[in-house]
Amino acid sequence: MDKKSEDSVNQLGGRNSLLEQVTPLAREMNSLDIERIADVCVKSIPNLVGATFASLYVLDESNGILHLLKHNHPFLINKIVSLSQNPPSPMVMAVRTKELILITNIDTHNKPVIRKSQRVFAENYQTKNCAIAPLVCQDRVVGVLNLADKMKGDNFSSEDIALIELFGQLVGASIGNIKLFERIQRQATTDGLTGLVNHKTFYEILEKELWRSRRYGGQISLIMVDIDNLKKINDAYGHRAGDKVIREVSRRLKECIRQIDTAARYGGDEFTIILPNTSLSDATLVAERMVEVVSRTPTTWQKEQIPLSVSVGLGQYDADSNPEDITSRSDHALYMAKQAGKNTVRVFEPCKK
Repeated sequence: MDKKSEDSVNQLGGRNSLLEQVTPLAREMNSLDIERIADVCVKSIPNLVGATFASLYVLDESNGILHLLKHNHPFLINKIVSLSQNPPSPMVMAVRTKELILITNIDTHNKPVIRKSQRVFAENYQTKNCAIAPLVCQDRVVGVLNLADKMKGDNFSSEDIALIELFGQLVGASIGNIKLFERIQRQATTDGLTGLVNHKTFYEILEKELWRSRRYGGQISLIMVDIDNLKKINDAYGHRAGDKVIREVSRRLKECIRQIDTAARYGGDEFTIILPNTSLSDATLVAERMVEVVSRTPTTWQKEQIPLSVSVGLGQYDADSNPEDITSRSDHALYMAKQAGKNTVRVFEPCKK
């Protein structure tokens, strides 16, 4: 075999060997398990490209913050990185440009210039090289993978760079799929206008709380809330104003409840709140606070002040009650609150035998 043929065989063997290493990692990342993907990022990928340290950050796009998800550093590193920092760090630049940033010498790097104040942990590294890879899904950055301290102090080779860019796309696609799946899950269980749980999910949670009460004891209080005069608001200002009123009222209602309570948009201008293991007197205090908080200040629509108020009905129910009876009885109390002039609370009183 001549020298040229031998080189071709060696190159082919090298490519096959590399493919054998990359393929299982790609399969492993084809997952909705973020921890599994993070393990590949901080264990397998650094080994493949000869880096000592790795850290994976996921982007919270709404707040413009990178959150540290996983790393293999034995020392302290930043847990959050703000995209609004000025001057921008290499991680922020990678997010903004959507391009891999290679740093062969952190002291002399000038695109961007890395100030000493931005590398407070620099003394923890053995070398001055690193690679910052934006994780891209459908042209949107979803995170950043950092690789530092190329083993033996060498710079990343062209083959390393190609692998890092490839994994930037693969990891980005996997994280993007997870975010999409979570969004679809949220949309299936929550109301799009208010962010509260929807009608279907409300009944599922109520069933679970009744089951818990049957097993462990306790009672459930249920509050039903109706926005007063929403039709008049829609007629006077339009449905966009009405939507703003619904959002504002839902936000104020959430301020009045605990984390263990469940607020739902029951439909239209009506809300329900499940209060597990809550006495009727305590639930009544919550309901009265809701009336007070909602009516305390008007909302504004196109410089117009719109007064807000709600009517509230509630009751307390034992574990043998069924969901339909519970909602029907609290709804009856709500009807009584409406009849009493609105902006008030009424309690369902069972008929005494």
